[in-house]
Amino acid sequence: MLLSLVVWIGGIIFFAFGVAPTVFKVLPTRHLAGAVVTRSLAILHWMGLASGVVFVVSSLAYTHATRGVAEPFAPRHLMIYAMLVLTLVSQFAVSPHMVALRTQMGVIDDVPPTDARRVEFNRLHLWSTRLESAVLLLGLAALYLTARRM
Repeated sequence: MLLSLVVWIGGIIFFAFGVAPTVFKVLPTRHLAGAVVTRSLAILHWMGLASGVVFVVSSLAYTHATRGVAEPFAPRHLMIYAMLVLTLVSQFAVSPHMVALRTQMGVIDDVPPTDARRVEFNRLHLWSTRLESAVLLLGLAALYLTARRM
């Protein structure tokens, strides 16, 4: 349980503070960096979804084995369910729309900041960041509850 949660949370932290800032500093164009971030975020989302399922299944099994009931609505499980939903929204609602906008615009830096597509992209980017931040905070809370329980 703890390993799956730490993999997910650690991935978010590594992505936010390692991968994303680094590629924008190291790669020659922001367009190329955006492509790397897009692909890395998709990998992070799939890691998170797998980790969340592993956590829920193992936690329910562990709780059932030790307490006789699975407690599917325990606070730690509710947090993981919320993390899964937010990750699904980011992966299947926000990210595809951002990719479509990037494709339409070509090189985003060549598009005026007032262009409707760029404004929409920036709005979605803000929501993407908010979703990842919420997943991180919920994950830290779930990690605390899980570790405290053990």
